[in-house]
Amino acid sequence: MIDDAQQLFRVMADPIRLRILHLLRQRKLCVGDLVTVLDVPQPTASRHLAYLKRVGLISARKNSYWTFYALAPARTVLRRKLLECLDADSAGRARDAKRLAAVRRSGGCCPM
Repeated sequence: MIDDAQQLFRVMADPIRLRILHLLRQRKLCVGDLVTVLDVPQPTASRHLAYLKRVGLISARKNSYWTFYALAPARTVLRRKLLECLDADSAGRARDAKRLAAVRRSGGCCPM
């Protein structure tokens, strides 16, 4: 797990990774649901998820064929503060929240 401020800010600077973090603050999600909400190709979503996991901001849990992603506990003050900053960033969240609500209504792609 990397606690280097420069690395964390680099992670947070990407719009897709920010959107993923916003979505994972609401609930754990699988790649298929993230692809639907973000409207990006699966390899793109997977690449960003791998990066977020590598720096320790998210965790992954396998369930049969599916992997579910969730925010990792913030173990340092810097990480806690960065995640708190997500709450202040409302740009684009409404669109993603609406799409996530539609995914939830449809049942999503993976059984929880």
